[in-house]
Amino acid sequence: MTKHDIGLDQRFELAKSLAAEAGALALDYFNKRDTLVVETKRDLQDVVSIADRNVETFLRERVLAAIPEDSFLGEEFGLQDGTSGYTWVVDPIDGTAPFVNGLPTWCVSIAVLRGGVPVIGVIQVPCMNETYAAADGMGATLNGKSLKLDPSRTIQNSMTGISSNTMVTPELVGSIITDLLARGGSFIRNGSGALMLAYVAAGRLVGYYEPYMRAWDCMAGFCLVKEAGGRFMPFPAEGDALLSGHPVLAGNVSAYDELIALHNTCYVTPAAAVA
Repeated sequence: MTKHDIGLDQRFELAKSLAAEAGALALDYFNKRDTLVVETKRDLQDVVSIADRNVETFLRERVLAAIPEDSFLGEEFGLQDGTSGYTWVVDPIDGTAPFVNGLPTWCVSIAVLRGGVPVIGVIQVPCMNETYAAADGMGATLNGKSLKLDPSRTIQNSMTGISSNTMVTPELVGSIITDLLARGGSFIRNGSGALMLAYVAAGRLVGYYEPYMRAWDCMAGFCLVKEAGGRFMPFPAEGDALLSGHPVLAGNVSAYDELIALHNTCYVTPAAAVA
């Protein structure tokens, strides 16, 4: 088999293997985090360390060595174009703030897109020894066990993940939480959007909503949710739109419409999205 013959199955196996290796590398950094130099990016809440950069470099080098025709987009170093029609979209450590503060709610997120659609999603959670994995038409699993969402779970009898960043106003975040509570819901935020999307696929959360999010934070989670039987709001993922932030919403089929109604009631386009 030549590199040009590599299909979805082979990419899925590669994604799972690399997620395990990248997770082990990130966990080693986590265990010696007191020695890391932490820098800020856009603001004091937006942090990065050498761990993020080195894990992304590891993944980029391994993917491009295995399949040089594929494109690769990472949070830290941007987009490298390929010719195959497949794009790897990677967040080397989603939840860097929890990571550098010694909290376990961070993960390695790896997605593969085909034609702008997430067809592979693997999320590795090293502190919990959990691997979430999904591929188009193959279902979703957690540590090898099949995931299938329970339609009896709603925003009223479950928890919804809500997150935010300084791309959106405090007033918008407040209105989202107010609206969710008024609908009888409850919310949680753990510092990693990718991980909360994985929790939606696992049925631990009934839905997840964030008004402004980047592709590397959500694409793996979208594939997981879809393959577990849930739904996600379309996210523009071709051309320049792939590099921009957009609203992210995903949920169980029984909660999705109510979360969309919440989005339609509260959402105001962030200034960052129209600048």
